[in-house]
Amino acid sequence: MAVKFFGQFLVEKGVVSREVLLQAIELQESVNLSFGATALALGLLTDSDIEKVHNAQRSDDLRFGDMAVKLGILTSDQMMQVLSRQKITHLYIGEALVKVGGIAADNLPTYLDEFKADQAQYATDSVAIPGGVLDPKVWEMVVDLTYKMLTRVARLVFRPEPCAVVEQLPAMDIYAAMDFHGDISGRYLMGVSSATRAKVAKAILNESNVDNEPKDVLDDTVMEFINVVCGNLAAKAAQLGKSFEIAPPEIIELRDGIPAPEGHIALSFPVCLGDGDRVEMAVFIKE
Repeated sequence: MAVKFFGQFLVEKGVVSREVLLQAIELQESVNLSFGATALALGLLTDSDIEKVHNAQRSDDLRFGDMAVKLGILTSDQMMQVLSRQKITHLYIGEALVKVGGIAADNLPTYLDEFKADQAQYATDSVAIPGGVLDPKVWEMVVDLTYKMLTRVARLVFRPEPCAVVEQLPAMDIYAAMDFHGDISGRYLMGVSSATRAKVAKAILNESNVDNEPKDVLDDTVMEFINVVCGNLAAKAAQLGKSFEIAPPEIIELRDGIPAPEGHIALSFPVCLGDGDRVEMAVFIKE
C-alpha cells in the first residue's frame, strides 16, 4: 500500500485504463481553473495582475486571493466571488471519469468507499516529524512551506506521504540542493523526474511549452523553486528564534541516489503527484 490518488487506485485495480484516466484528468483541468484563471474569466483580473500576484507569493506566504487583496488588486467581496465560482464549478476526478465513460455513475460511490478504506492510514491534516529529531517545529515549517510552494509556485497537484528518517534518498533524474548554516545547519533537497522538471519550468517561466528550452534553463527553474522555499523558511524560522543563512542552490546528479552525509540525519517527506510521478523532498540535518 502507498499514498495514491483515486484515479491511480482505479488504474491499479484494473477498473479504468491509464489512457481513460488521462482523458478524465484533461477534462478536469479544463474545468477546474486556478483562482487567477477564474478571476481572469470573470473579468476581475488581467494577465499582468496575475503575474504580480504570483511574483509576490514567492516572498510572502499567502494564498493567491489573499495576496491579490493585500496588493489592492481585488476587494474582499471580489475574492469571495471567485471562490464561490470555483466551488460551484469544481469537477472531481470521479465525476470526470463518469463523464468520459470510464466508470458508471452507479458504481462511483462503491469505488470511493474502497479508496477511502485503502488510504485511511495516510489521512492526516498534520505533519508528523519522526521522534528523536531535534527542532521538530522547524522541520514542520519546512514541510508546510514546501507543500504551499508546490501548489502556489510550481502549481503541482499532489498528496503527501509520511515523513521518515532515511539513510539514502532514491535516484531521481536531478536533485536541486541548498545548504543552510547557523543555529540549524544542513541541506535542503528536491528531487524530480524530467517530466516534473518540465512542469516546474512551465510554472516558473510562465510558458505553456518548454520542450525547446536547454537543460540548464530547466535545471535553473528547479533551483529557483528551492530558493523560494528556503528564502521563506529563513524568514519564518526567525520567528522561532532560529537564525541561519542559505547558500546558492546547486544541481546534483547521482545515478544511485544521495546518501545522508556522516553526522547528519536525513529527513524525507516525498509527495505523490496526480499523474503518478513523485517528488522527493528532504533535509539533511547536521547533528
